[in-house]
Amino acid sequence: MAGRIRVGIGGWVYAPWRDNFYPAGLRQKDELAYVGAHLISTEINATYYSSQKPATFASWANAVPDGFQFAVKASRYCTNRKVLAEAGDSIAKFTKQGIVELGDRLGPILWQFMPTKRFDPDDFGAFLRLLPASVDGVALRHAVEVRHESFDDPAFLEMARDAGVAVVLADHDSYPAIQGYDVGFSYLRLMRTRAEETTGYSPTDINYWTDQARMLAKQGDVYAFVIGGVKERNPAAAKALIAALG
Repeated sequence: MAGRIRVGIGGWVYAPWRDNFYPAGLRQKDELAYVGAHLISTEINATYYSSQKPATFASWANAVPDGFQFAVKASRYCTNRKVLAEAGDSIAKFTKQGIVELGDRLGPILWQFMPTKRFDPDDFGAFLRLLPASVDGVALRHAVEVRHESFDDPAFLEMARDAGVAVVLADHDSYPAIQGYDVGFSYLRLMRTRAEETTGYSPTDINYWTDQARMLAKQGDVYAFVIGGVKERNPAAAKALIAALG
């Protein structure tokens, strides 16, 4: 049985979207509900910068419909450090801040590393071992976004697979596109939207990523986020992908 494909954007509060995505007059407090009505997922970016209260996660969950899921971007204090093996306390603080209040709206956790972070097998392996399989009885799924070419290494891919951690497949002008092994779900970040394309990506590119998502769905759930690039176009690109997927 194929997994479910969830397509979304990064966040939901962005002023230019009030000109080309959100309807005129929509209250800012209703923007997440609008995203929930028109897309299938979104990546929470606020958690990268600061902790959130359990009640905040609960309110986000209540704003979106059944089937919608959030990817949660992990705190920068977990990943932006010289020695990743020392991140245990930060990881525990992040995972225990209340993300379980998202309930069945909780999707994968994204652990994003700096573009300058190189692959150190011992240190990165120690970091992966720190990632909890669950918190408060809720199973967690983890994805790592590595952006240095040194990670394009079979040893890294095997390490991630053995840990059950997905490797983010990035569509970016500078970062390597690293295809991870099957761990039961896939995570895509599509970051090359262009201003001249009303749907951010050309029809050819939309079809390509549609085919990629369908192929990956044979292995499990797929999370695809249109993020970065020309941000004003990202909701249109996400909607075009959803339409193409049918």
